[in-house]
Amino acid sequence: MIEDAQIDPEMTALDGPQEEVEALRRECERLADENAHLKRGERRAVKRYRREKQLRPYQAELVKMQQHLEERGDRMIIIFEGRDAAGKGGAIRRVARYMNPRHYRVVALGRPTEEQRSQWFLQKYVAYFPAGGEIVLFDRSWCGRAMVEPVFGFCSAVAYRLFMRGVVGFEKDLVRQGTILVKLYFSVSKEEQARRFARRANDPLRQWKLSEVDIQAQERWDQFTEMKYKMLRDTHTNKTPWTIVRSDDKQAARLNSMKAILNAVPYEKRDTDLDFVPDPKLVISGAREIELMTAQRLRRGKYGA
Repeated sequence: MIEDAQIDPEMTALDGPQEEVEALRRECERLADENAHLKRGERRAVKRYRREKQLRPYQAELVKMQQHLEERGDRMIIIFEGRDAAGKGGAIRRVARYMNPRHYRVVALGRPTEEQRSQWFLQKYVAYFPAGGEIVLFDRSWCGRAMVEPVFGFCSAVAYRLFMRGVVGFEKDLVRQGTILVKLYFSVSKEEQARRFARRANDPLRQWKLSEVDIQAQERWDQFTEMKYKMLRDTHTNKTPWTIVRSDDKQAARLNSMKAILNAVPYEKRDTDLDFVPDPKLVISGAREIELMTAQRLRRGKYGA
C-alpha cells in the first residue's frame, strides 16, 4: 500500500517558486509511475484504503451526533432495510465504527423463538428500543414482515394485513413521543446482487453469508419488487419517511447513508467545511422512488429494482 508521499531529498535543495513547482511536478510523476506499476489487486487495495479515509470526517461527525444525543437524553433508531447483499451490514459497521459502544447497539434478530411466535409481533423489537441517550441500529427490522416474510410464506396473509394496517401508527407514535427514526432502504440492482452472491459462493471467508434464502432471492426478484413497492407506498409518510440509497457502489452508499443520518439530527459543532448534501443520483426520498417505480410499470409492465 502506498503511504503518504515522501519528499525527495533533492527537493530541499531547490530554491524559488519555479523550482518548487518543478519539484512537485516531478513528485506527482513519480507517484503516477508507481501507481502504473502496481498490480491490479494492489491498485484496488490502494483505492479502497483511500475511499475508507474519505469516510473518517463523517465518522467523526457521527461521534459528535452521538454525544449530542447523550447530553440531551434523546433516543434514536436507525433502520437498515433492503434485499440480501444490498450492503446493509457493511454500512452499519462503518456508521458505528468509532461510536461509544456504551451508548449504541446493533440489533440483527434471527428466526423467532416459540415464545416470540406467541407474542405481539412487534414485542421482540420493542425489547431492544433505546433508552435516553442511546442509538439502536437495526440490521433488518419489523419491516421484514412487509417484504421478506410474505414472499417466503413466513407469515399468513392475515398477519401481513394486520401488520400493514398498524405499522404506520406504531412508527408515528414512536416519533410523536420523541424518538428520532431514520429509515434507510438500500436498493441494489439484480445484476449486482447476482455478482455479490457469486463472490460469496467462491470466497471461503464469505461463504457463511450465503443461504438458501439468498439463492432464492434472484428467482423471486419480481415478487420482492412488488412487496417493496407496496411497503413504500403504505409506510412512507411525512413523519416517518423512507430514504432510498442506491447501493451498487458500496462505498458511495456508505458515505451517503452517513450524510442522511447526520442530517436527521440538528447537533452542535457541525463541521461547516464538510459537504452534508447526499448525492441526488444515489439518495432519493421514498415518495420519489414510488413515482419512479410507478412510471416504470406503466412503461414496461413491471416495476424496476
